[in-house]
Amino acid sequence: MRFISELREGDRISGIYLCKQKQSAVTKNGKPYENITLQDKTGLLDGKIWDPNSIGIEDFEALDYIDVMGDVSTFAGALQINIKRVRRAREGEYDPADYLPVSSRDREEMYRELLGLMDSVTNPFLHTLLQKLFVEDSGFVAAFKAHSAAKTVHHGFVGGLLEHTLSVTRLCEYMAGAYPVLNRNLLISAALLHDVGKTRELAAFPVNDYTDEGQLLGHIIIGAQMVHDLAGRIPDFPRNLENQLVHCILAHHGELEYGSPKKPALAEAVALNLADNTDARMETLTEIFAADKSKKDWLGYNRLFESNLRRTEEDR
Repeated sequence: MRFISELREGDRISGIYLCKQKQSAVTKNGKPYENITLQDKTGLLDGKIWDPNSIGIEDFEALDYIDVMGDVSTFAGALQINIKRVRRAREGEYDPADYLPVSSRDREEMYRELLGLMDSVTNPFLHTLLQKLFVEDSGFVAAFKAHSAAKTVHHGFVGGLLEHTLSVTRLCEYMAGAYPVLNRNLLISAALLHDVGKTRELAAFPVNDYTDEGQLLGHIIIGAQMVHDLAGRIPDFPRNLENQLVHCILAHHGELEYGSPKKPALAEAVALNLADNTDARMETLTEIFAADKSKKDWLGYNRLFESNLRRTEEDR
């Protein structure tokens, strides 16, 4: 198969891909067609089936592995495929590992580094809480290692949540050493816990889409509830300490319009918000530059950064 990252305008492809999404639609002239999103471990590709009832278009559903044949073109600056033939792939014709985007870093290595940061927390109540989640809860650990940090935008791959959490915690570790105003135990604990709600906000791969709980509550509220429940299982856990930890989680997006129910009121909450935003934006830039194959200096206007992005010479 040819991976999506290798495709170019004008290519004719024939191969097996994961059907990430499938949606029926109607043209302005009332003619039915299908919107398809194909996925492999290198990315996503939009597709169209303009005549769903034609010969060669067999039945399939979202999250099926499908064998497609079609032509690659460009629409609105992005590649898409005009699908001519499609069938549901048979088991044994594909390797699922080829279709899930995965962190470039070793997940077990990242997890060991995360546990090292956890063990550096000296407050006995915070350390016990972290231990209950990141060591004793095997179901959570398995989900945490495999989850993405987002449906799209940044760290949207297997191991993305672990990679993002580790990066945010390392940034917080630096800030805790640089600024004495910060309580290191609280900040490191909050960094490790800030996105744990995403294990329930997003379904596991290959779905990687919002659950009902995620749609209704969001990962910030879910994470705050998880921490509250864990603290309740630890005898004599200080209420003020729990409130400060939960506040950091509630405020880690920084602004009400970005989904935080509270704005940062603690120095540790400010630091966590800065670290979270820094890692998210730098990873987003990394993925934008990696996805652009033109190698032009100027990539054009990007709505996320509200700027015309330029590639530096060192990136080429």
